[in-house]
Amino acid sequence: MASPGEHASFLPPVLTFLAAAVVGVPVFRWLGQSAVLGYLVAGVLIGPSGLSLIAEPGTAASVAEIGVVLLLFIVGLELHLSQLVSMRRDIFGLGAAQLVLCSLVLGGAGVLAGQPMGAAAVVGIALALSATAVALQLLEERGDLGSPYGSRAFAVLLFQDLSVVGILALMPLAASAGHGTGGPWLGEAAASTGRVLAAIAAAVLVGRYGLNPFFRLLAASGAREVMTAAALLVVLGTAMLMEKVGLSMAMGAFLAGILLAESNFRHQLEADIEPFRGMLLGLFFMSVGMSIDGSLVKAVWPLLFGATFAAILVKVALVAGLFRLFGSDTVSALRGAAVLAPAGEFAFVLLPQAADLGLTGPTATRFAVALAALTMLIGPIMAKGLDRLVDARLSREAHEAAAESPAELAEGAADARVLVIGFGRFGQILTQVLLAEGVPVTVIDKDVAQLRAATRFGFRIYYGDGTRLDVLRAAGIGKAELVCICVDDRDAALKIVDIVHEEFVSVRTFVRAYDRLHAVELMNRDVDYQIRETSESALAFGRAALEGLGLSAEAAAARAEDVRKRDIARLVLQQAGALPDGATWLGGSDSAEVRPEPLTEPVRPARALNAQTRDLLGQDRTEAAERLLAKPVPRPADNGEAEAGVEDDAELEAEGTARDV
Repeated sequence: MASPGEHASFLPPVLTFLAAAVVGVPVFRWLGQSAVLGYLVAGVLIGPSGLSLIAEPGTAASVAEIGVVLLLFIVGLELHLSQLVSMRRDIFGLGAAQLVLCSLVLGGAGVLAGQPMGAAAVVGIALALSATAVALQLLEERGDLGSPYGSRAFAVLLFQDLSVVGILALMPLAASAGHGTGGPWLGEAAASTGRVLAAIAAAVLVGRYGLNPFFRLLAASGAREVMTAAALLVVLGTAMLMEKVGLSMAMGAFLAGILLAESNFRHQLEADIEPFRGMLLGLFFMSVGMSIDGSLVKAVWPLLFGATFAAILVKVALVAGLFRLFGSDTVSALRGAAVLAPAGEFAFVLLPQAADLGLTGPTATRFAVALAALTMLIGPIMAKGLDRLVDARLSREAHEAAAESPAELAEGAADARVLVIGFGRFGQILTQVLLAEGVPVTVIDKDVAQLRAATRFGFRIYYGDGTRLDVLRAAGIGKAELVCICVDDRDAALKIVDIVHEEFVSVRTFVRAYDRLHAVELMNRDVDYQIRETSESALAFGRAALEGLGLSAEAAAARAEDVRKRDIARLVLQQAGALPDGATWLGGSDSAEVRPEPLTEPVRPARALNAQTRDLLGQDRTEAAERLLAKPVPRPADNGEAEAGVEDDAELEAEGTARDV
């Protein structure tokens, strides 16, 4: 029987990783840097080159790779095959151009440095590949994964993952050519390609016809932990299958995500996988930090750091040029190039294999591995610095443009009565109303495309981040009568409200609320006006639907008004904590959510129309049906009763109108 000490032997490294993450990441976030950098530096400190707290960094790296696998699975869940088809130009055009051009330039630099052709080619390809985990994490932190440049960056990463199979297959050919031998390489390559295609076909068939029934069966059991285990089984099983046939584990997980993107269980799977993904991805970044060879860095640090900066700058220049060629504006091209600048995870696979095949020598391999790791360490810092330089340049250009404007226009702009933060779909419609009345407006946004659109409105325009006090001051918030906060980020909106209330107490705050919970948070901050972004449009839609069903315009308007009054009353009660039946807060005060409940009692119980829906609803459906069947069925009210319902709620509605209308 194992002793208690043997059972606990795994605890020290686990506690070391956890402590490094808990200390390192908040420090770097406080410094305004990416969490990725915090993990990387933490890995350097606890690894062999630092305090040597981890005895076997290689073991941690093998476990940490699962974090990248889970990341690609979640990305796959967010995509559909139709989206991939629409991205084919960026995947196979931009992605191929990036890999070929960067490999040629970086490989050519290796030849000039005295490396043999084969070794320089391998090192050039390894450095041309980009870090999927780093790039996606940076895009996620910026909230730009769905932006045009974020989509192009993801297309490049996807092509690189696909190309790794061919690269790994070509390396033995390069090695045999270098030794003057032929061999059965062509037959082996054909067999490898056949295995890959067969594995993909098997995964597609199982995903198309087997996964939904499988998850339906598990959902019927009601065991939540079994669903989590099944999610991990599908992801890791597909990843391992693809690795066995020559694809990367990350590519296999991405394929699994694509296959499940149309599943009814997609959101449940994402929620189950997310906690594992976050922790293991952090472990992956720390393992990269631990892989840096400290003795080599000390011995040749001027050459190593010079090569690191040169490689990053070359990739940024080349990729930015390609982004521009494929239609991105200059700012987006630079930002996309910056997130793709660090070398990829596959560098740590290609370079050791090249050494085993005799393509690179031991010294060149160690140097290239350290160079790849350092690009992942320094790349996020340079990306952050590039963001600040771009922001500063655009802000300066905006000031210069304002200074060059005619004097009368400058004087009129200085008297802008309204400051609009966010010129997206919501802000554009709002400003149409202000423009129609001739109200002077200043617009703040950090999206260049939106700012260009704003120039057609004749507004005063300021490029910058509306959550920064200096940007608000420079845009003239102190002279504005009210600020309209129209951003689609709830946390950013709350931050702007706090800044305005603290620094500009005389300025009124009108805020776009993301959802019901966000509306309550804004009401608690005593904003002057807030409205949920979809509430009025949905009520108008419902009113039109009633008219389409034959109701008169007056009757339909009365129904919609009744619902509006009831909804306002419930919102005020939810803010005060006195909730109506069923409108329950879920979770704690910091992570609450609102369960949707009908404002009018349903006239009949809900019914599931197929077996799959019955499995999904389970016992909750049965309980709801029994509860409704036990109550008398109300008669639909006529117009007079609708108005009476409004009067019954008059007292609550009065306060609700002041806060929400």
